[in-house]
Amino acid sequence: MTASSLVTTVVARRDTFLRVVRGERAFLVLLGVGFLLAGASFTTPAIAMWVGFVLAAYSTVANDSIQTIGTFIASNHGRRWWVLWLFIGGVFLATVSYGWWAYDGDVSFGRLSAKGFAEAPTSFTFLQVAAPLFLLILTRLRMPVSTTFLLLSCFTTSAVGIQAVLMKSLAGYVVAFAVGLGVWMLLSRALSNGFTGAPGRGWVPLQWASTAFLWSGWIMQDAANVAVYLPRTLSVEAFLAFSLTIFFGLGILFYLRGDRIQRVVTEKADTTDIRAATIIDFVYALLLFAFKEVSVIPMSTTWVFIGLLGGRELGLSLGRAIGHRPLRSSWRLMRKDLAYAGIGLVVSIVLALAANASLLK
Repeated sequence: MTASSLVTTVVARRDTFLRVVRGERAFLVLLGVGFLLAGASFTTPAIAMWVGFVLAAYSTVANDSIQTIGTFIASNHGRRWWVLWLFIGGVFLATVSYGWWAYDGDVSFGRLSAKGFAEAPTSFTFLQVAAPLFLLILTRLRMPVSTTFLLLSCFTTSAVGIQAVLMKSLAGYVVAFAVGLGVWMLLSRALSNGFTGAPGRGWVPLQWASTAFLWSGWIMQDAANVAVYLPRTLSVEAFLAFSLTIFFGLGILFYLRGDRIQRVVTEKADTTDIRAATIIDFVYALLLFAFKEVSVIPMSTTWVFIGLLGGRELGLSLGRAIGHRPLRSSWRLMRKDLAYAGIGLVVSIVLALAANASLLK
């Protein structure tokens, strides 16, 4: 290596290090401000509910929504971020507007009517308001954590409510894993042979349509995770505050191109191919729709998502898709995602017990 190339390498690494330091500094400042706001507001319910909601909206958009729009971001990396934002944001506004109108002001689509969640909180603890900040920390560590477990469990008035959410979420993981394994094992060779060369123009509207279908279904499941801080019936003014806060939060997400948690999607095989992304989104949307019809009990869409991707990875390996990674690598990725989700579950239960004294009675 010549002296000039060595200097260039050192300078490049120094610049990368400084960018990382500046990014972490900004993140720590954000956390500090969040904890200060939580500490200053939790004794005043009228303020605490909005502080908690804003923190929950930001953390949910940063972590949970990547399950549904992560493949969309990955496969449209060449398009302008604001075009993607306006499309996804428009679907969001249309979906929550319908829910608010159809469910008499309830933007959770009836999810918060389940046992243990029906009553809006009239008082808050510090940890209930600050819970979304712990989600942000885990997101920064690239952990696909269940927002449903971490946020809703802090507010349930009954341990039965947590058990019901947990059982439905575990069932979601198992069903999604089995579906992903079966679909992609059967179709692996056909898909790998067919997905060669540049995709045809028809795939673009198909993928955008499947993303809209999936994104709308996810909102119907997971809007409860941020609405749990608010009254169960929102006035016009409260609904506008709810919807526009998340709409502009989505803009930040697209500007950052999904940030760190996006790697959970992009490290999986072929997710940047618009054809593969379309099939993933369509199958995932059907799963969410099916579980929505089963019951109004909230569930972790994160567990459904990692189950589907895990089953898909294993199915591609067992089906010996051309150019796919070895079986051992697929197992490793699946175990890592499941381990991270398990860590998030443990943190969620500990946080729920600390934040909600009624669960210990």
